[in-house]
Amino acid sequence: MDANYYPLLKWILAAPLAGFAVNGLLGKKFLGEKAGGLAGSLAILAAFVFAALSFAALLRLPAEHRLLRETLYSWISTGTFTVDAALRFDPLSAVMALIVTGVSFLIHVYSTGYMKGDAGYNRYFAYLNLFVFFMLTLVLADNPFIMFVGWEGVGLCSYLLIGFWYEDPDKASAGKKAFITNRVGDAGFLLGLMLLSALLAANGVFSMDFAALEQSAPLLASRTVLGFGAPTLICLLLFFGATGKSAQFPLYVWLPDAMAGPTPVSALIHAATMVTAGVYMLARLHFLYELAPKALEVVMLTGCFTAFFAAVIALLQKDIKKVLAYSTVSQLGYMFMAAGAGAFSASVFHLATHAFFKALLCLGAGSVIHGMGGEQDMFKMGGLRKEMPFTFLLMGAGWLAIAGVPGLSGFYSKDLILEKVFEHGGSFVWGAGVLTAAITAFYTTRLFILTFLGEKRGHTHAHESPLSMTLPMAALGLLALGGGFLLKDTLLAFLDPAAARGAQTSPEAARLMYISVAAGLSGIAGAFLLTLPRTAAALKKAMPRLHELVYNKFYVDEIYSFLMIRPLRFVSDKVLFRLLDAGLIDGLLVNGSANASYRTGKALAKGENGRLDTYALVFALGVALMLYWVI
Repeated sequence: MDANYYPLLKWILAAPLAGFAVNGLLGKKFLGEKAGGLAGSLAILAAFVFAALSFAALLRLPAEHRLLRETLYSWISTGTFTVDAALRFDPLSAVMALIVTGVSFLIHVYSTGYMKGDAGYNRYFAYLNLFVFFMLTLVLADNPFIMFVGWEGVGLCSYLLIGFWYEDPDKASAGKKAFITNRVGDAGFLLGLMLLSALLAANGVFSMDFAALEQSAPLLASRTVLGFGAPTLICLLLFFGATGKSAQFPLYVWLPDAMAGPTPVSALIHAATMVTAGVYMLARLHFLYELAPKALEVVMLTGCFTAFFAAVIALLQKDIKKVLAYSTVSQLGYMFMAAGAGAFSASVFHLATHAFFKALLCLGAGSVIHGMGGEQDMFKMGGLRKEMPFTFLLMGAGWLAIAGVPGLSGFYSKDLILEKVFEHGGSFVWGAGVLTAAITAFYTTRLFILTFLGEKRGHTHAHESPLSMTLPMAALGLLALGGGFLLKDTLLAFLDPAAARGAQTSPEAARLMYISVAAGLSGIAGAFLLTLPRTAAALKKAMPRLHELVYNKFYVDEIYSFLMIRPLRFVSDKVLFRLLDAGLIDGLLVNGSANASYRTGKALAKGENGRLDTYALVFALGVALMLYWVI
């Protein structure tokens, strides 16, 4: 048995799977709401406990040998090629498992209050548990094939949860959009995975676990495919998959529409699970990306553009959930900027802090919507600080954290990313990142002002949410306030001890920090000035076309519809269905041959008239023809 074998790993997966089975099989009829919510929440709490025990066991190992494994069974075995269903628990997967289970548990508790009375209550918790199971499969996988199982599983669960209220056509459509968009990206991931395994097999490498991949990856450095270096092409294909899962340009369009699902689902997808999958994949395969510097440049530039582009769109949105959706797209762009600069630990650090403050903001938005009876338009809110004081304070913590106020969680991880990007030589990318930080502070401050400050607009009364919703928000509020400070040294040292030992704060890093802090504070101040009704109206009047362009999200969905969806529908309907399927296959080959056979039989049947003299004549003619043929 492997010296690093650790039998508790499977129970991290088994707990949410059991929760899915309990709610899925028993349902509301046999289990009821309270028991269903309790079972779903306890399942995730159990997964967190098992992850914490595994983390404690990992810490007892020397830093250079921190790896726990558990092989469940042999999954694929064909000739010399084998893939085991095996689990891996190292510093990276440990951090991810704790974030996924910890934040997901709080979201489950919150959901017990938010979804109370919903007809699909138990189905909701079954889907939620299944979602966490597949995400844990993804982060604990010991090889990319098992990772891909989790990768596809979270895609399936996102479809089920985004379109949870499928009776509403818009919500059902949003679920389909997320599923189809992710399938486009997943095709790239699958191609990259197949190319990687084929090239390694050609070099006599048939083991695909991550340790073996790291050892054998240099064998690919000299190989070329279609004129590209093999590592570059593989990494670009895998990254295309990441643009789908982690909502980067051009496949980000599903994430804003994903807000159609229940708000806790939005918090789960946006903060702790699905959208972080692409960032995790890059960090897990860092040894492959380090062989492909051109691919890393593409990652960094894509992340930079996505971060800035999504932040600009968030500036003028009215729907509180849409602002947070584009904020998530933008913050994910920051993570990819860091990964593209080779700072994978900084990317994971921001992933962790983002999980805290974005989950808080999403749950806070859900609390506001709950208190407002379903209203999501910020221009119909205002003055909620008095009627929802706890939500006001907790959302304030999330706002200040994402705005990059010094001392709060977002400040540490965002600053580290900008520092690493600047060190990498991306001064242009660094400048765009600083500008994006200012815009982020602006639109989150605008959200806070429109929702909680000023006077009431369009509503008469709102109520505070129950403790089942505010307590999980309070826990996330503490993490949003202090999580960055607590993790800034320990997390980086845990993920990459060698890099942490050599890290020192330079005077240049301090200057960069002052610039980014100034940018964030400028964004906050600008929002207080420009969100005033008269000022906002004057700006809209002064730049109507620019306002319309940004408000309508640069018409990206409309462009996609014109260039891709409409042509595909035309080809599918007019050519593939009407011409080929209904016309050629059904009309000519199937129905045509059947009609021809029917008409031939009907014509021949006319000779079957029952007269013996006719039959004798036909018989004689037949015999004569046969004799003529023989002679």
